Amino acid sequence: MMRSWILPMLFVFSGSAVATGQIPEGSPGTAAAIMLAFLALAVVYSPLIFPRSIGAQEAQRRSAVDGRPVVFWRPGCAYCIRLRIRLSRSARQLHWVNIWRDPAASAAVRAANDGNETVPTVVVAGQPHTNPSPEWVRERLSPSA
Repeated sequence: MMRSWILPMLFVFSGSAVATGQIPEGSPGTAAAIMLAFLALAVVYSPLIFPRSIGAQEAQRRSAVDGRPVVFWRPGCAYCIRLRIRLSRSARQLHWVNIWRDPAASAAVRAANDGNETVPTVVVAGQPHTNPSPEWVRERLSPSA
């Protein structure tokens, strides 16, 4: 859990340091803008923008029942963030699995990607697809999901 918050915490601490440096120079507005920018980066790179993660086995079980894709992701991954943002509301229809929280999930991703933990890896009908386009993933969502 802690590993997924390292980058966001670094953004907050760095932003605080840079903003604090602006205050003695008489630029409180600049300091506030810098702090807001760093806080925005912290939120984007945190697990907060992703739907709640479940375990790999639970995701595979649910996918077998409802046919919805499983997305293996990790915090701080720019491609995962792009997928999540571009899917917008549709992202809630997918089963999200954080590979940093579930050893079985990281093993599944390594098995699908020649030993590499390349994410996002989207599993549709048992077939893994590495870093697919958001449009491709959206097309795979069932209308009833």
